[in-house]
Amino acid sequence: MYPNWSESTEGGHGPGLQERRFAARRGCERLLSGTRPRSLREQLAALAADAESAYDLDRRPDMYGDGVVRALERKVAGLLGTEDAAFFPTGTMAQQVALRIHAEAAGLRTVATHPLAHTEQHERHALTVLSGLRSVWPTDAPRLPTAAELRAFDEPYAALVLELPLREAGFVLPTWPELAEAAGVVREHGAALHLDGARIWESVVHLGRPLPEIAGLADSVYVSFYKTLGGISGAALAGEGRFVRTAKAWRHRYGGQLFQQWPAALAALAGLDRELPRLTEYVTHARTVASALAEAFATVPGALVHPAPPHTHQFQLWLPYTVEELDAAGLRLAEETGTALFGSWRAQGPPGLSMTELTVAADALEWTEKDVAEAVDGFLALLPRKPF
Repeated sequence: MYPNWSESTEGGHGPGLQERRFAARRGCERLLSGTRPRSLREQLAALAADAESAYDLDRRPDMYGDGVVRALERKVAGLLGTEDAAFFPTGTMAQQVALRIHAEAAGLRTVATHPLAHTEQHERHALTVLSGLRSVWPTDAPRLPTAAELRAFDEPYAALVLELPLREAGFVLPTWPELAEAAGVVREHGAALHLDGARIWESVVHLGRPLPEIAGLADSVYVSFYKTLGGISGAALAGEGRFVRTAKAWRHRYGGQLFQQWPAALAALAGLDRELPRLTEYVTHARTVASALAEAFATVPGALVHPAPPHTHQFQLWLPYTVEELDAAGLRLAEETGTALFGSWRAQGPPGLSMTELTVAADALEWTEKDVAEAVDGFLALLPRKPF
């Protein structure tokens, strides 16, 4: 989910503007993208309420990974159909550990990734800086590598990372046959397959296969507990028992063996119970919302919904305005009408073209195509006129 708004809009910068945006979005009656932000008090109350059905709250808190944390690990392993799973405080740490283990087992310092993958875009080159690994790219196309590209790739690699879905390319996924064939090529090469499954939960709809069958293609799978599931933080790394035991040893070395993590673990358990049953509905409605947005912005040259239709309940919207213009219009719409359409915008591509990521979740399910059209009309009225 994307509750934060860009720092660079009208009205100044800094904490004051952040609080204004927080208040505007929290006070909205309708939200199309993401979830309604909560105060600390509201977060605590929601966790206490949700946790009652997720775990026995009369039991003692966890200590260095036992108790509720261990219960969460077992639940994740059961959902993915793996032998075991290890809780990590961050996905970045989990993925560094997974790829380090695979590299050491293969005796290679090279891992195959994608230039748009999380390991390349959002981890400060940790693969190289912390683990001494070198990444190579079988493709730089805005999608996952094909089996043909993997067969033609001329560099040996210890492991291939496939991000399901590939977020920076628009939350895009391969088809199930494409994914299974790519996994087969990795096996032919004698390499390991690691799934960056931060958002694997919602990928089952497009792939048309249950979680255990998807995870069964891989040697290790990382999942997130705050993306999609609405948890506080945390991740898990799943795989064979021996792999997970080694991962826990490296977790300790990397500083991830925290004394207590029960709030994050409880929130994760509650999120699994609350959100997993609804993801098919989210993905289905995302297609309706995406189609309605494409039609509503049809008169704006350069406007683009990608992919169309969405592969998950998240997708991109591109508009020919600056971040400042779009954020200012969104803030005014929220404050003046009680309707929030979008989260933050990013300046990408040519100057004057901006992109936002939409997440269709529970708050968006009540939106009809007519609702989207009317809200977009109000949003466009707040943007500067341009000689299209």
